[in-house]
Amino acid sequence: MIYLGADHGGFELKEELKKYLAASGIEAEDMGATSLNPNDDYTDFIIPLVKKVASIPGSLGIIIGRSGNGEAIVANKIKEIRAALCLNEKMAEKARDHNNANILSLGADYISVEVAKKIVQTFLDTPFSNEERHIRRLKKIEELEKSQ
Repeated sequence: MIYLGADHGGFELKEELKKYLAASGIEAEDMGATSLNPNDDYTDFIIPLVKKVASIPGSLGIIIGRSGNGEAIVANKIKEIRAALCLNEKMAEKARDHNNANILSLGADYISVEVAKKIVQTFLDTPFSNEERHIRRLKKIEELEKSQ
């Protein structure tokens, strides 16, 4: 399952990606915002989304804001979340292949809808490499999470 979330800054891109995923036959749940409200706060949508992804093994999330930075920062505060801000397909590929990212963060002010679709598709299509060096690094991150 793919979970989508955005504040006002990412609302329009989220709506476009929701249509794209549906047309591609990919099941996605919209976790808000459900309407454009210039006074909303990204934390109100991102925190519930990333908690849900963390609780469901194998699920993925796509979070969107103006820059995607605040969204990625708050997402990475949750244990078992590996959020990556990606501006192109190569970043999305590495986020999944090397880091087993489970959250894709996008900055709506910096990418077009067409580029966003390509980034999303790459993120969804790229599996984790399972290479020993990447597993070792992820285990170190898990140990850090356990120590806090």
